[in-house]
Amino acid sequence: MGKQTYHHGDLRAAILSQAAALVAERGADGISLRELARAAGVSHAAPAHHFTDRRGLFTALAAEGFGLLAAALADARPQFVDAAKAYVRFALDHPGHYEVMFDKSLYDDDDPDLLRASAAAGAELNRGVGTLADPHAKADPDGAALAAWSLVHGFAQLWLNDAFDKTCMAGDPIATVERLAAILFDG
Repeated sequence: MGKQTYHHGDLRAAILSQAAALVAERGADGISLRELARAAGVSHAAPAHHFTDRRGLFTALAAEGFGLLAAALADARPQFVDAAKAYVRFALDHPGHYEVMFDKSLYDDDDPDLLRASAAAGAELNRGVGTLADPHAKADPDGAALAAWSLVHGFAQLWLNDAFDKTCMAGDPIATVERLAAILFDG
């Protein structure tokens, strides 16, 4: 985003979009409101009006991310495997949001918007987990939810960090997580 791309409208959304892109490109460290204002072609005080400070920026970015994840999971219904694929697809499509969402040192985890969005994403993932036919999952839904989240989150994190071997990384991540979900939860 440069001065040419921000003309008017929703500066808050423009700043969040730019922040997500920069986090995906180089991580959260070193990103400042001043830098984002410069990229948007606005005064250095303009982003502070929306976010107060860097922590406020990352709180808003995490809340937005959880909201986007909740929507992606809701659109993927009805089965757990659909939620698993949607979760990983979200992480791969929104790496800047994803990085911030799961680093509580960056944001205010008591923020009401963040809490609502995070709860909505968790509820959507749990809806998918609730479709599992596995008797162990039925007997221990909390354990099943933790196992399912661990699977999709761990897989996404490992993929984003290029931690798998070259053979795995050459494959389709969505097909791979679908296969893993079937192995672990279908029997």
